[in-house]
Amino acid sequence: MRKFILFTLIFAIFTAIQIYTMERTDYFHLHDQTTWNIFFTEKQGQMTMHWDKLPYPCLYRVDAFSKTTGLVPEEAQYHPFYTDITRKNYQLLSTTAIPMYYQITAYGLFGRLTSPMKPEPNPNYGTPIAPISIYHYTEENPGSRKPYLVWHTVPQAVCYEVEFLSAPPEKEGGTEPSPLYHLVSNDKIYTNGWQVDLDELGLQGPIYWRVRALDLQRRPIGIFSMAEPLVTDAALPSPDRPLLNVFDKMPGEDVPLYPVYQWIPMHGVNRYEVELLVSPPEIEHDITPSPVRAWHMTVDNSFSCYDEYPRPYTGAYYWRVRGIDEEGHTVGSYSDTGHFVIADHPRRPFAAAFGDSITHGGGALSYSPFNLEYNYTTYLNFPAYNLGRSGDTSHDSLLRFDDDVLPYHPYNLLILTGSNDLRSDISAAAIIQDLEEIRQKCQQNDIRPIFLTLMPINPDNIDQAFHTETDANWLEKLQTINDFIRQQDYYIDLEPYFYDSTGTLLDTELSVDGLHPDIRGKMLMAEIINAHPEQFR
Repeated sequence: MRKFILFTLIFAIFTAIQIYTMERTDYFHLHDQTTWNIFFTEKQGQMTMHWDKLPYPCLYRVDAFSKTTGLVPEEAQYHPFYTDITRKNYQLLSTTAIPMYYQITAYGLFGRLTSPMKPEPNPNYGTPIAPISIYHYTEENPGSRKPYLVWHTVPQAVCYEVEFLSAPPEKEGGTEPSPLYHLVSNDKIYTNGWQVDLDELGLQGPIYWRVRALDLQRRPIGIFSMAEPLVTDAALPSPDRPLLNVFDKMPGEDVPLYPVYQWIPMHGVNRYEVELLVSPPEIEHDITPSPVRAWHMTVDNSFSCYDEYPRPYTGAYYWRVRGIDEEGHTVGSYSDTGHFVIADHPRRPFAAAFGDSITHGGGALSYSPFNLEYNYTTYLNFPAYNLGRSGDTSHDSLLRFDDDVLPYHPYNLLILTGSNDLRSDISAAAIIQDLEEIRQKCQQNDIRPIFLTLMPINPDNIDQAFHTETDANWLEKLQTINDFIRQQDYYIDLEPYFYDSTGTLLDTELSVDGLHPDIRGKMLMAEIINAHPEQFR
């Protein structure tokens, strides 16, 4: 027995030496490999990245990045998102709503075998960009006469236009409808999906469809998607429930303190009710509200619902949505059940973000805080709890400080509130008084208040987006408030980065609606914050 153990030990040491020697001497010539044969496949919205297996047993490290804006001096070219380790030569990817880049590095038993490759872009976001369909209706997989058409999100798109054709277009792509085969189109689709009633449109025979993204003025963003056949079978039942819009979700499970629920609407249904539960519903896809639901809310003419209450308690939550008629009866049935988890936060987290909708998230008119790509905390170099709430005035933020901030008791609190007050007749002095009281509350509770200067706004874009007027003195108020903020012990100056070429208005390239920074604007906010680690304790 002792001889066997000794032999095994000697063999293991000998094998380890051989492996170490091969890896250190680069026997397989892998150390200088910086390029990989990579290709991507996609099925029903799930993308997979594949690469050639190396001629040596190893682990593959996959790093995911987004590109930074390049507007902050000395900012790195890429922002890291997550790292996965796998033995396989393929990786399931999060189909995010922003361009992602992937880097593969191979590791052996004694360290790195290959040099990190140049980050490889996700092919969903080519140039010019075009939507990519997720649901495909073919002879083998026909749809009903009221199918859901769904596609990958185009960053910054305010809405989409779907065009139906009688034959494939003369030329794929492009920005204009087909002059020969155009049948009908709809340019008022505000989600990355649409349930179409083909009978209502009078569409029969061979049908093809494609989609393009549009901006606020309904100008094309990129080009039309590849045209696809839309094969239907009248005998198939039509979908009779809302479709949860969980496509293109950013990596991670971060949920703002005030959750938002989002779906793709049913055709012809204008009213929806969301219900929240702390356990799965007794019956999936039923028509009756759960008797144990914790909360519910009805919204009209919408595809999202903002929770009016904070959800700070650790645990699993479940939600679903149903269409309802004017009498409150269910149209069809409840949707699938959505699910999110509130993780137990540390006794004193490093940071939290506090303020109005700019902190809560959302942008480009059609995107809510559910879409984490419109949340600046997504791009920070450190974790930060999102304690924002859409619609807050500076006084609203002050009033909820004790209930929403103190339970977390972060070491550092990023504070950005008062932007909504710039549009109203509330004075700068009143806003400053609210900020001063928030500062005092932080100091009384051993929280470092790190104020963010207010960014400029664009009244013309606000009027076009929301049909509301802006106080003519907004710029003078902004300068007075920011002068106060710059006198604080801890602050980060966002304002100078967000002006357009006139130096007086919020740059439309960073904010479509003139108030809420969009994806690039949220990235820029985070990059400015990341550049000031000295402000944090």
